[in-house]
Amino acid sequence: MRNSSTPPQGRAGLGQRLFAFWYAQADPLQFDRTFEAIKRRLLADLSGDVLEIGPGTGTNFAYFQPGIHWIGAEPNLFMHQHLRRTARRAGLTAPDIRPLSVEHLDLPDESVDVVVSTHVMCSVNDQPRALGEIRRVLRPGGRFVFLEHVAAPRGTWLRRAQNTIRPVWAAVGDGCYPNRETWAAISSAGFSSVNIEHFDVPLPIAGPHIAGYAVK
Repeated sequence: MRNSSTPPQGRAGLGQRLFAFWYAQADPLQFDRTFEAIKRRLLADLSGDVLEIGPGTGTNFAYFQPGIHWIGAEPNLFMHQHLRRTARRAGLTAPDIRPLSVEHLDLPDESVDVVVSTHVMCSVNDQPRALGEIRRVLRPGGRFVFLEHVAAPRGTWLRRAQNTIRPVWAAVGDGCYPNRETWAAISSAGFSSVNIEHFDVPLPIAGPHIAGYAVK
């Protein structure tokens, strides 16, 4: 984990910088419009203390209702300038942005009402640890709300393609893996209840998706 406010240097820094630039350019285009309806359903009624992990450039600000206390855990420091810019456009004048990874959330136990993850669990280094941290910071009855691309069914041509392209995909996608069975990790993470919907979107390699929520 990097808690420093200084961006990483060398190859790692270049990769994060390039991903941040690409992500900032791509988000206003078709990608976010693909998920507009489901994001409105998942995010529009959230309230209280909301922790968003990996908020990227802040595209979800358009879906949150006014009055929430928003905290962003974004480990890619090159994303922060884009995130602040989007926050200002959305009317959020003091975004609480922290350079934290989801595996090491520097937050007290039972300190937030909601944790939001949209296209983040594909990139975490340790899914069980990340989900354990999410459960730890949630208050009793709090919700983990997620929208993630996941592995295609085993034995399909798409799953074979995901497995084959995984090293390159991870290298250019800031650690993103296209073939994770994230639904299984969430279901076995110890939440009191889990609601998961499987669906597909017209995206190459990353078409299979899940969305839903888990209650602590």
